[in-house]
Amino acid sequence: MVMFLFLVIALAVVVAAVTLAVVGGGEGSGPLPEAAPERLHDPLPLDRPVDRSDIDHLRFPLAVRGYRMADVDDALNRVAAELAERDARIADLESALAGARHAGGGDRISMDKQAPQDHQ
Repeated sequence: MVMFLFLVIALAVVVAAVTLAVVGGGEGSGPLPEAAPERLHDPLPLDRPVDRSDIDHLRFPLAVRGYRMADVDDALNRVAAELAERDARIADLESALAGARHAGGGDRISMDKQAPQDHQ
């Protein structure tokens, strides 16, 4: 019976200590302070096009239910814009190449890398 009473009192002390720690019965004023929300510390560069290393190093801060939607949306919109710009540039270059082939009489233009020549 004494052991049971000791366990009940110990449980009450632990519950009281946890409650005081959470609600704020110590030295501070009030409950635990609110943590500032994490923001994306290293966003994608604005002064140059995005490259693979930028995407590899991109890390989103965690929120309550996953990632912050605004940060992910911003990053995806930026990458989508960069891809659309590159696709348009590739289409322009391919049409210019087709025009050059047509104007040159159908000669084949090689896109292969030339082997380095030995200069002696």
